[in-house]
Amino acid sequence: MAGIFKAYDIRGIYPEQLDEKMAENIGRAFVQFTNAKKVVIGRDMRPHSVPLFRAMAKGIMEQGADVIDIGLCSTPMSYHANGKLKADGSIMITASHNSAEWNGFKLCREQAIPISGATGIADIEKMVSEKNWEKAPKKGKMSQYDISPEYSKFLRDHAKMNKKLKIVADYANAMGSFEIRGIEDMFEIIPLYKKLDGTFPNHEANPLNFETLDVIREKVKETGADFGAAFDGDADRCGFIDDKGEIIPMDLFTALIAQDILSEGPATILYDLRSSWAVKECIEKNGGRAIMSRVGHAFIKAQMRQYDAVFAGELSGHYYYKENFVTECQGLSCIKLANLLCKTGKKVSELIAPLKKYFSSGEINSKVKDVGAILLKLKDKYSDGKQFELDGISVEYSKWWFNVRASNTEPLIRLIVEAKDSKTMEAKRDEILSVIRG
Repeated sequence: MAGIFKAYDIRGIYPEQLDEKMAENIGRAFVQFTNAKKVVIGRDMRPHSVPLFRAMAKGIMEQGADVIDIGLCSTPMSYHANGKLKADGSIMITASHNSAEWNGFKLCREQAIPISGATGIADIEKMVSEKNWEKAPKKGKMSQYDISPEYSKFLRDHAKMNKKLKIVADYANAMGSFEIRGIEDMFEIIPLYKKLDGTFPNHEANPLNFETLDVIREKVKETGADFGAAFDGDADRCGFIDDKGEIIPMDLFTALIAQDILSEGPATILYDLRSSWAVKECIEKNGGRAIMSRVGHAFIKAQMRQYDAVFAGELSGHYYYKENFVTECQGLSCIKLANLLCKTGKKVSELIAPLKKYFSSGEINSKVKDVGAILLKLKDKYSDGKQFELDGISVEYSKWWFNVRASNTEPLIRLIVEAKDSKTMEAKRDEILSVIRG
């Protein structure tokens, strides 16, 4: 299968790894696996998203299911359509922040519940390779549906701003412009790279690559904007910039949104296990129940359902909302940050400052041969600390903590260390790296 069936989605280079025939077969397998009768399909702006859509729709209809074509959209819009239209499943055609030659599929069951490697992608891969298609009694039909008006109303219903804030939006020539199209008039928006272009002529659509944020940071300072929002390719992730042009750490952004949500009353909020201590403290201080989550959208969404959480934030810039069928919604992230600024009368930099009280190493990657052996070594060496094994190993002491886990998507082990002072952080970081790297 040329390795296109991944931990969270199906992704490959078009057309060498992922062509129309493959898309058609994946469409067939999706219906056979889920028994779906009604499937929503959305797509991003890549030129080959159109032929892949046609092929996938053909496969789905051949297997007897109806296709609802929602056209160009962000990934959060496709999730919204899935839930709102009471579909049996949805497929978003996108390769997110990957470069122009890539494409892929994000698969969901009903209510936008993700299908990941362990919960269906491996089964779909098997069906695609075997091609034992059940004969459908009759072919499915295709209809078009514009989800934009409902998605716009959904976002607008959450707005509680008492003034028009100025924001710089970096769309990276991708789907972010669709994600916030319905709320643009509620802000004074200074757009960057709004024209859709699947070749990404200006920069990679990836806010985790901080080099891509240089232009938006300058533009925020130059225009005196309240904040900046930089979307990834399919707009299910977003990086935020404060009024001083500084990048807001993605864990601390979780704490900001938590403050807005908790000002309405107590709720359960999940925070990424790699987050600063400041995030848990902020949630609890504002009357929330803080629960640690493991890394990866499929895991987080399952945990949100388990604990009936209203919001979750991940260090990769995924922010999840119960209101959008327990999925990402970066339009809501923009609205809720704006609500908080209007409510408090403070600047983003003023709200962030008290949260920057600890010292973090950031994630440090290492290539290792035997992940299990390293984790056992660390577990033994730091057995006097408070240990959690939610994802890899986390160990907490009174003045510092660390997490080491295997990447879900790459052959790497990742370390993050945080401490109450920089000296401890640096010493412990180097000490643990010497164990990992030998």
